[in-house]
Amino acid sequence: MGGTIMTVLEQQQPLTLPVPLYEDPPGVFRVGKSRVLLELVIRAFQRGQTPEGIVQSYDTLSLRDVYAVVSYYLANPAPIDEYLGACDQKAEAMRQKLQAAGMTGGVGKEELLARARTKGLFRDQASGR
Repeated sequence: MGGTIMTVLEQQQPLTLPVPLYEDPPGVFRVGKSRVLLELVIRAFQRGQTPEGIVQSYDTLSLRDVYAVVSYYLANPAPIDEYLGACDQKAEAMRQKLQAAGMTGGVGKEELLARARTKGLFRDQASGR
């Protein structure tokens, strides 16, 4: 039985699969038909998440697309790492720009909860308020 598979494989052209990436806007790559950034998928993979875990985190992704993108990354790490480096540089430039404009740091969880309580959007389970 194994010989039959090998015979078929030997007679075929090499299998190539398209990498499910699209550029939107220019210089920003997204995965599959989703709006999920390539950067998010690869960084999750680099942190040890499996393709299945990535799909659970971003439910607009298909498992097939995530495996294809991760496979492409493993076969061609240099251009993806270069892209990630450019993403890091853009993020740092934006952080510095915001910091220069006096927009440093974010709002903490406690402040967000206090705002939600003030607007009546959040109730403490313990106090019933």
